[in-house]
Amino acid sequence: MAGQKTAERQGPKSGPPRPRPRRPRLPKPRTLLLVGALLCVLGGVTVWVLYGSSWLRVERVTATGTVVLKPDQVREAAGIRGGGPLISVDSDAVEERLRRKLPRIDSVDVIRDWPHGITLKVTERTPALLIEKGGKFVEVDAKGVRFATVDKAPKGTPRLVLTPHQSGGAAASLRRFDPDRLRREAVRVATDLPGVVAGDTTAVKVRSYDSISLELADGRTVAWGSSENGRMKAEALSALMKAVPKARHFDVTVPTAPASSAS
Repeated sequence: MAGQKTAERQGPKSGPPRPRPRRPRLPKPRTLLLVGALLCVLGGVTVWVLYGSSWLRVERVTATGTVVLKPDQVREAAGIRGGGPLISVDSDAVEERLRRKLPRIDSVDVIRDWPHGITLKVTERTPALLIEKGGKFVEVDAKGVRFATVDKAPKGTPRLVLTPHQSGGAAASLRRFDPDRLRREAVRVATDLPGVVAGDTTAVKVRSYDSISLELADGRTVAWGSSENGRMKAEALSALMKAVPKARHFDVTVPTAPASSAS
């Protein structure tokens, strides 16, 4: 019993000694020098291939997405030098030049087509309204930007008739909303029109901020009011035209209470 107690006090016998963890072996200085030299060589070769060799040079520039513009116009305005390193083409500078020289361009993606090409993917502005001026037509896009002057009015694009009143409440509206603001409001109305109505609209008339009306191709008119609640007014106008197809005048200035008349 005494021996057993002594063994219990001493505790279990310890196992074999654990091996000490080995420290990672550091690379030798010569190895580090070789790796560094190899990386320098690879970096130099990469730089030479990208900038100095003839393997990755600009040999062709392609323009896509044009509608009114011609691809040659876009390529010329881009000013990309042939024969230069493909990697050195500054896409931001190219886009800035194109939008400055060709305001019809809304956006452009400059894409490198390795190993020898650049593609200019163009998105042109489309007119939402036309401003007649001196027998020509200024195109205004959905953002209110005047971007081009053309001799012939594009089909299906309504004219903007801006005739702000100079007296009464309209005069106060004109002091608060200048012609540029009123033009933007007219654009908002034009872009909110339901499809069928948009195709038949020949003119958007603006007298003041809250007095905008439409002229349709068949002589019908629409009192629209302000540009606010455009979608509700579009839905109300569509429903009203279906319900009263022979009406000549429609009023959606209050879209929850639209009205129509035959004369």
